[in-house]
This record gives sequence, structure tokens and C-alpha cells, in this order.
Amino acid sequence: MRHVLLVPLLALAGCGLFPASDERPGSVTGPSAPQPATGIAPAVSPTALGARAVSAAALDSTTAEEKAAALSAPAASGERALGKVVVALGPPAEQGIWLSTALVDKPVQGRIETAAGKSLTLELRPGSGGALLSLAAFQALGLSLTDLPEVTVYAR
Repeated sequence: MRHVLLVPLLALAGCGLFPASDERPGSVTGPSAPQPATGIAPAVSPTALGARAVSAAALDSTTAEEKAAALSAPAASGERALGKVVVALGPPAEQGIWLSTALVDKPVQGRIETAAGKSLTLELRPGSGGALLSLAAFQALGLSLTDLPEVTVYAR
């Protein structure tokens, strides 16, 4: 029983070792008062990406004619449905109109169709994990770059 009372007493005795929250400990190497600033801090960039920020349009080198041709291509005879996938925006630096998906094991020509009925001819590339759609394909279909649309994938 004496040991049970001894633990809280030791804990309370140790409280005197720490200063209260409104007290400042004395400095060992110099004055404890804050010193005035002697310089000006560098300017902070107003954007998250700084001066290197570029627009999506600047990253996409696919021409309007290439996008129009991909949108107007009819469904090919003999194409087969591979399935539906939810797509995210792929790396903007990879140019062209393509879809990276685990539904194919080698590059082939294909087509995707959105839930709204828009169709786009593109290159199907093998991938792993989630499906990624190129920046040019997102823009050609008029999709928001932050959307995660579901598309039906067809191979030729």
C-alpha cells in the first residue's frame, strides 16, 4: 500500500523541475530576449508550382486535327469490348492520344466510349493498376482533368 502512494508523490515532486508554461527558461549562451530581425525574408511565390507553372494546353502538343480525327473515327467492324474502367489523368509529359490499362498486354489500336456516348479512337497501352488516360484524350472528350470517368474499352 505504501508503494501505491509513493508513485504519485514522486510524480508531483518532479513537477518543480519544469517551468510553468508562461515562464521562459533562461538562456545558457546569451540573452533570453528576442533579437530584432536584421534582414528581409525572400518573397514567397503566390502559386504552388512557382514560376514553372504551365497550363494543360501548353503541355498538350496534339493538334486539333488529330483530336478531331480521333473523335470522328467510326467504330471498326470486328472490334471487341474489353470491359469498363475508371480512368485518371496520365502523365501530361507523355504526348499522344492513348489509354494505359491492364486490359491489354501489348500496344494495340482501340476505342473508348464515355457514359455520355462520346467515342475516341486511341492507342491502348499495357499498364498495371488503375487505368490512365492521356491529357490529349481528356481534352478531346471535353472531360475535366480532375474527373474520374468510367469508359468502355474496345480493341481492334
